[in-house]
Amino acid sequence: MTETTIKPRKETLDKDLDKLVYVEEATSHVARGLAAPGLALLFLALASVFAGFYVFGEPGAVVIIAAATVGAYMALNIGANDVANNVGPAVGARAMTLGFALLIAAIFESAGALIAGGDVVETISRGIIAPEAVGDPGVFIRAMLAALLSSALWVHLATWIGAPVSTTHAVVGGVVGAGIAAAGLSSVNWPMMAQIAASWVVSPLIGGVVAAIFLAFIKTMIIYQDDKIASARRWVPLLIAIMAGSFTAYLVMKGLRQVLHVSNGAVVFLGLAAFALSWAISHFQVRRQSEGMENRNQSLRRLFNLPLIISAALLSFAHGANDVANAVGPLAAIVSAAQANTVSAEVFIPPWVMIIGAIGISLGLLLFGPKLIRMVGEQITKLNPMRAFCVALSAALTVIIASALGLPISSTHTAVGAVFGVGFFREWYTANSKRRRAYIERKYSVRNGSKDKSGKRSEAARKTKDNEKRGAGLSREEIIRRKLVRRAHVRTIVAAWVLTVPASAALAAVVFLLLDAFA
Repeated sequence: MTETTIKPRKETLDKDLDKLVYVEEATSHVARGLAAPGLALLFLALASVFAGFYVFGEPGAVVIIAAATVGAYMALNIGANDVANNVGPAVGARAMTLGFALLIAAIFESAGALIAGGDVVETISRGIIAPEAVGDPGVFIRAMLAALLSSALWVHLATWIGAPVSTTHAVVGGVVGAGIAAAGLSSVNWPMMAQIAASWVVSPLIGGVVAAIFLAFIKTMIIYQDDKIASARRWVPLLIAIMAGSFTAYLVMKGLRQVLHVSNGAVVFLGLAAFALSWAISHFQVRRQSEGMENRNQSLRRLFNLPLIISAALLSFAHGANDVANAVGPLAAIVSAAQANTVSAEVFIPPWVMIIGAIGISLGLLLFGPKLIRMVGEQITKLNPMRAFCVALSAALTVIIASALGLPISSTHTAVGAVFGVGFFREWYTANSKRRRAYIERKYSVRNGSKDKSGKRSEAARKTKDNEKRGAGLSREEIIRRKLVRRAHVRTIVAAWVLTVPASAALAAVVFLLLDAFA
């Protein structure tokens, strides 16, 4: 007789408890997805209250409060989309964790916006639309509000679909579209627009070329040398000194000049002094860090971790100084026009306006930035600390020069152009470098001299040979197949860049006409 095993039935109470657990887990999952939007809405509410505290009872207070809310919304979107370019390479190279990168970027973005953001704000708010072309303050305010809202909506859409667009493109396109709708083609400062448009084309090219030059230098003078550690001790301090000298000159020029007069000669002197001092200090630091290191590339990467972190922090400072204009430039123009009831060429930037922009950028980064940080740092091309350092340093130098000139270039174009420059240079160098091929052949001849007792090459030697053959001289078809730079991302990003200006301009024109109809 066969025994029948009777499976005990679950008690009704246990079933109900399981259901409650499932509901709690589902609720927790949904709540995590709603936490970031909820905090963002709270910030918008607090920004409106914060603005109201300063302008309550003054002329145009309602309009200013509404504009402050839209400006805060734009700042959130800048942090979510644009700041990924600053820390993405460092995160992709595993030089720092995502959480640490978010903290560093938030601190330095805020500092850059508050200390050195004023010059670019004046350009973005007054350099594109001629004040005399829009004589009515009400029309001018509606135009700036339409530009701010349309650019914020476009950047929000781009962030949602995962496209790293230029927030500078978006806000400039919005200002142009709203200005044309408000006062016609003559209201736009077309010479300034031509200058800005040229910078959009030039900045990614410069970023890519400079990054490729730095990477070529590192490969030639450090990586493909027989004694890598000795070469690193000689040249890594120089690279660190270039970074330190450049940023010191920038900080003096942009920061101290807000407080006291500093001559150009003093700026150059302080930059050179920082260069020399950091070269001396990093010389001893690199020597101490490299003691006992093995003569291989993995050891070299550790020497670039700290410089990469520093460069990412300083690049965040430069980005905050340059891109806070996208959030608060039109807002500053609205505040000036509403309080004075006139459209003037002079713009006073209230401190509370800069504070909203700085906090909004940092909060947007913390809440929504990780998605695009991973895309920039990991999905365009493979980065290690040396390549990421070249990207960060190249982008920083380009953005620093532009911000010093008061030119609102696209930091997105510059940083992504640097990433592409590194990737495309790797493809070219892999296929064409005689130095690399000679180095690999020398290393191959040494490593593959080892044989086992039977006189045959060992398995490890055969694997080494196969790996090095794959890298020694690739055909064009093989390079394309390996996709050192992912072509799909090139097409997507370039398409987004092309669409941003006309899309934000058209949207701004529509928003202005709607605001004008209900005015």
